[in-house]
Amino acid sequence: MTHEEKITSESDIAAEQSQIAIDPQIQTEDGETQDKESKVAEIENMQQLLEEARSKIDEHWNELLRSRAELENQRRRYDRELEKARKYALEKFAQELLPVKDSLEMGLIEAQVENVSVATLREGTELILKEFNKVTDQFGIRAIDPQEELFNPELHQAISAQENDEIAPNTILTVIRKGYVLNDRLLRPAMVIVSKPSTRSLSEEDA
Repeated sequence: MTHEEKITSESDIAAEQSQIAIDPQIQTEDGETQDKESKVAEIENMQQLLEEARSKIDEHWNELLRSRAELENQRRRYDRELEKARKYALEKFAQELLPVKDSLEMGLIEAQVENVSVATLREGTELILKEFNKVTDQFGIRAIDPQEELFNPELHQAISAQENDEIAPNTILTVIRKGYVLNDRLLRPAMVIVSKPSTRSLSEEDA
């Protein structure tokens, strides 16, 4: 081998070694580039997911605010309706009672006329009472008139007891004042006098 051939051969070997030394560096740079691109893509994807999550949070928050506003408006409407119901609950009943009041005032004027007959006053009073009873019946107001019924402490109030052996004890002898119920609710109990066994009857039972 000549000197020139030997130099050429050594140059080729050096070139190959240099190429081998360079190739890993190129591959490493390519791997780093791909890794960076992957991380960038991952970050971009996470940012997109974050933006979507923020958008959904804003949407749900707005829905919550609207729901709270609607609930507050409903509460205010309910309060207004409740106040109106309390204030005007007796409006219909009052309207129905006004004709009765008119009749009473007319009856009072009639009673002041000279030489008015008792029969006329009685007839007028009966008509007014009939009109009043019609109104109370319409609104579920019922009288409690328990004459000769057994005493019921839930509906009656006994103010005294009288001896009477002809009827069962605790029977109502006299209704001093009628009671009234509104539908099923007691407005006032009937004030009554009830019967009780006589002292003689109790003595005979003991004997």
